Amino acid sequence: MDKVVASAAEAVADIPDGASIAVGGFGLAGVPDTLIGAVHDKGVSGLRVVSNNCGAMDSGLAVLLSAGRIAGVIGSYIGGNKEFARQYLGGELELELIPQGTLAERLRAGGCGIPAFFTPAGVGTQVADGGLPWRYDGKGGVALASPPKEIREFDGTEYVLERGITTDFALVRAARGDRHGNLVFNKSSRNFNPLAAMAGRITVAEVEELVEPGGIDPDQVHLPGIFVQRVVALTPGQAAGKKIEKVTVTPGEVRG
Repeated sequence: MDKVVASAAEAVADIPDGASIAVGGFGLAGVPDTLIGAVHDKGVSGLRVVSNNCGAMDSGLAVLLSAGRIAGVIGSYIGGNKEFARQYLGGELELELIPQGTLAERLRAGGCGIPAFFTPAGVGTQVADGGLPWRYDGKGGVALASPPKEIREFDGTEYVLERGITTDFALVRAARGDRHGNLVFNKSSRNFNPLAAMAGRITVAEVEELVEPGGIDPDQVHLPGIFVQRVVALTPGQAAGKKIEKVTVTPGEVRG
């Protein structure tokens, strides 16, 4: 039952080239930076990543992206990541863009053993009708486009069929975790982390605070340990290393 491993390097040692990996986080919140760094140090490439976005401010998945280790992304947001946009438009990687809520539900469904579901999100657009550029040819043309999806009508409303997502591995970050893999996420880091963890066949969690079994009130557990196979306890320095993407306070108005 003790799922704690000695290091991040040990925790990701069996991730091979071409693996599919669901990664938690949103922007800079709740990103498993230490585990991502360990994957980078391992040197694997051709990775297929499922994540809301692909890193920001040269951190998170941007580390793997800039090193050319990512072959494909399923996500919902390119944002201000210029390198992500450059690689996508240049035909260097494949990208399946889907609505953010649909991405969340596809991960949850995969984790629950649900193969597919119907949703109204995307009906009447290229999300359902097909034709979204998945890969460019590097010359401005589309090398691979999304196929059309099944549409069905329920009670007078059209819905599009979306498939659940499962991945070989999942990397997540939690504020607290115990040796059995039960996790608690802090505020907005409880974004895609629980869903990514559910979708991974082997889920690795880096935790800012490791506690003994029983140290977390069962009513406070956000993700049961059944979904987690490995736990890595962060050092105080790693736990405190959190960047701010955009400072929105006015200088001189900050109060302690």
